Amino acid sequence: MRKEPTRDAIRIPVPQDRDFSFALQERQDRLELLAAHHPGYGTVCADWNTAEIARRIASGRRQPLARAVGLDRHRDLRILDATAGLGRDGFILAALGARVTMIERHPIVAALLHDARRRALARPETSDAAARTEVVKTEASQYLAQAIPGTFDVIYLDPMFPDRGKTAL
Repeated sequence: MRKEPTRDAIRIPVPQDRDFSFALQERQDRLELLAAHHPGYGTVCADWNTAEIARRIASGRRQPLARAVGLDRHRDLRILDATAGLGRDGFILAALGARVTMIERHPIVAALLHDARRRALARPETSDAAARTEVVKTEASQYLAQAIPGTFDVIYLDPMFPDRGKTAL
């Protein structure tokens, strides 16, 4: 079933030489990104209230992500998530006690992050963690160039690698 953009959808300009069409739309209580040029795809949203995120939070500070940034040894870390994406890792780190600044350079993805934070702040079970997050729309390199030394204990980078179909990373 093809999802049509809502009346309030915002069309997002892309280069004319490509046959892409995206719409940022509000459905129910959240923002979603719809790839209108590909009707078989579903929508994308930043959702910090999923079973997967709850499971990862329940794993505690001994899980690989928390150990990688040092949350297993230090409680109140200040973390800069320089590649925030949809904010899953950053929110998990905040739920485990860190203060997390999420940097996202793309305005559409930043809008999805702001929406996820807004919804998480409104839920009693996620509001404390969401309050420990901040979303900043900018280039990470520009943000870091202006940051005061010592502002962050950890700079977290999660680069995206293409899936090569292998089971081991």
